[in-house]
Amino acid sequence: MTGIGSLPQLIISMMLFLLLFFGIGFLLNMILRSTWVMAIAYPLIVVWIVDSLGIWSYFSAPGASFSQLGEQLLSLQIVDYLILTSGFIGAIVAGIAIRMLRVRGYQMF
Repeated sequence: MTGIGSLPQLIISMMLFLLLFFGIGFLLNMILRSTWVMAIAYPLIVVWIVDSLGIWSYFSAPGASFSQLGEQLLSLQIVDYLILTSGFIGAIVAGIAIRMLRVRGYQMF
């Protein structure tokens, strides 16, 4: 991932990730009748976004694969962390929204 050039692009990117993962998380939580599916799956999605290796490499050469993943995560810029964090916040807010709706008596699916 590369850095974002200007502040408006950063803000729009953060809002898009927040809304994207809120929407996906809300739908998954509603369909699977769970509360925190997306919040639990989000770290795997971040690894999929950041990492250039295939999934099989984590089983065939785990030491090198996890080492390379660590290097790639540490090489991200602050704007990348902000954008990815806003996506995680969206996933958490989706779980909170589903929980609040269920407590108030709304049953989805």
